[in-house]
Amino acid sequence: MKTPDTRRPRPGSEILKTALRRNIGAMSWGTVLMGLYQAGETAFPIALGLIVEHTMQDRGPGALALSIGALAVIITTVSLSWRFGMRILQKANTTEAHRWRVRVADCGLEPVARDAGLKSGEVLTIATEDADQTADIIEVVPLLISSLVAVLVAAVALGLADIRLGLLVIVGTALILSVLSVMSRRIGSSTREQQARVARAGAKVADLITGLRPLHGFGGNHAAFRSYRKVSTEAKHQAITVAGVNGAYTGTATALNAALAAGVTLTAGWLAFNGRISVGELVMAVGLAQFIMEPLKLFSDMPKYVMMARASAERMALVLAAPPMAEHGPERPAAGGGLEIDCVRYGALRALKFQVPAGEFVAIAAYQPRAAADLAAILAVRVPPHAYEGAVRVSGEELAALSIEAVREHMLVNPYDGEIFAGTLRTNIDPSGTSGTVAEAVEASMLTDVVALHRDGLDHGVRDRGANLSGGQRQRLSLARALAADSDILVLHDPTTAVDAVTEQLIARNIAKLRRGRTTVVITSSPALLDAADRVLVLDEGVITAEDTHRNLLAGDEEYCLAVAR
Repeated sequence: MKTPDTRRPRPGSEILKTALRRNIGAMSWGTVLMGLYQAGETAFPIALGLIVEHTMQDRGPGALALSIGALAVIITTVSLSWRFGMRILQKANTTEAHRWRVRVADCGLEPVARDAGLKSGEVLTIATEDADQTADIIEVVPLLISSLVAVLVAAVALGLADIRLGLLVIVGTALILSVLSVMSRRIGSSTREQQARVARAGAKVADLITGLRPLHGFGGNHAAFRSYRKVSTEAKHQAITVAGVNGAYTGTATALNAALAAGVTLTAGWLAFNGRISVGELVMAVGLAQFIMEPLKLFSDMPKYVMMARASAERMALVLAAPPMAEHGPERPAAGGGLEIDCVRYGALRALKFQVPAGEFVAIAAYQPRAAADLAAILAVRVPPHAYEGAVRVSGEELAALSIEAVREHMLVNPYDGEIFAGTLRTNIDPSGTSGTVAEAVEASMLTDVVALHRDGLDHGVRDRGANLSGGQRQRLSLARALAADSDILVLHDPTTAVDAVTEQLIARNIAKLRRGRTTVVITSSPALLDAADRVLVLDEGVITAEDTHRNLLAGDEEYCLAVAR
C-alpha cells in the first residue's frame, strides 16, 4: 500500500528550503555556538596531550597553573556554547513547527477544500507529527556543520602529529558517510510509508468518534473496532519495519565509528612505538579517538534525520500544494438578494428549478432524503460548480462568479448535523463574539430552558461534540448559532428533527418572526415549519412537482398529506 504523494507539483525540498531560509539568522548563531562546543570538546584531548608534553619538559607550578587555566577555559566554553546554542536552535525549531502547523490548519479551514485526497484525520497527523519532523531540519543543519568542525579539528590536530593519522580520519569519515547515505534512503521511504499509515489510523479514529453514537445505536461498534484494529495493525507492522531499519542504521553507524576510533588508536600506538610521535601526541591521539566518537555519531546520524524531515515535508506538500477543488470568481453578491436554482442536475436532482425572491420564507418538502442532502451540499458550496449542470444564482449572480468568502458571508447553510464544539454555550452560538442578536437567537431556538438550567447561563461549559447535552439541546444550539449569524440568506436543513412537537411548533413561529423580511429556505418534512412558511415547494424525484401553501397542499394533495402528516 503506497502513499499517493508522487503527483504533486511542489516537492518537499521546497518546504525545507523555505524553513531554512527564514531561520538563517538563528541557524547562523546556533552553528557558531555549536561549532564552539564541538571545537571545545575536541580541544580537550588536544590540551591534555599538550599539557603532558609541556609538563614533562617543565615540571614547575607555573606550568601546572597554566594547564589548569587552559582546561577551565575549554570547559567553560563547552558549557556555555552548548547551553545557548541549543536554546537558540530549539526556539527556532519550535517556532518553525508552529508556523507549519498553522499553515496546514489554514489550508484545512479554507472555504474551498483542497483536492489532496486526504481525510481530516490524516491532515491532523500532517499538521502535528509531520510539521514537527520537518522543523527538525533547523537543528539538523547546524549540528551537521558543528560535527564537521569537530572532525576537521581532530583531523588537523592528528595530521600535525602525523599526516597518516589525519588522512585516516578524513578517509574514514568519508567512507562512513557514503555507506550511511545509502542506508538513509531506505529510512526515508520507510518513514514516509509509516507516516501515511499512522495518518490513516488517525483518520479512522476521527471517523469512529464522529459516528460513535449511531454506532452504539445499531450495535456496529464491534465491527468498527475490528476495522480500526486492522488499520492500526498495518501501522504497527510498518513501525516495526522502520524500527528495524533505524536499528540497522544505528548499529552500522556505531560499528563504523568504533572501527575508525580503534584504527586511529592502534595507528597512533604503532607510530609511538616506532618513535614517530611523542608520548604527548600519543595521549592526544588516544583522547581524540575517544572524544571523536560523539561528533562522528552525530555526524553520521544527520543523513537519517534529513531523510525523515524530507519525508515529512513531502507529506505536508500533499496539503499545501494541492489545488482547490473549485475555482471561484472575485465578485460579491448584492445585499438583500434572493436565491435561484436553474435546471440543476446533480446526484438525485433532475433539472431542478425554483426561485426564492428576496425576503420570502420558503419550505422545501423533499420526499427523498438523498435529494435534500444533494441540494444542501450545492447551496453550501461543498460541490464545485463544474461538478453539476445548470446554475445557482445568489442575488442574480451565478455562484461560480462569486468569491467563496463573500458567498459564505451572504448565505449560510446550516446542516442537520451541525457540529458542537468544546467551549461554552456562548462561544458555540457566537464563535467570533461579534453577533448582536445572540439573545434573540437563543429565544427563537427555544434554548432558553438550557440557559436557565445552569448557574453560568450562556457561559455554561460544553464538552467536546456536545457530550453533556441531549440530542435536542445540541440541535437547538446549532440552530441558535445559525440564527445569530443573521445572514441575508439562511438555509436550514431539518433543524427540528430531535425536538418534541410542542417545541417544534414554537421554533417554527419564532423563525418566521425573527427572519421576517429576509430570505429563508428550510428543507424539512416538519408540519410546523411547512405551515410557518410563505409557500411550500414539493421536491420529488429530483424536480419540483407542486407549489402552494402547506394547508392548501394538505387539502388537495394526498401524496403530500401522507408524506408530511404526523
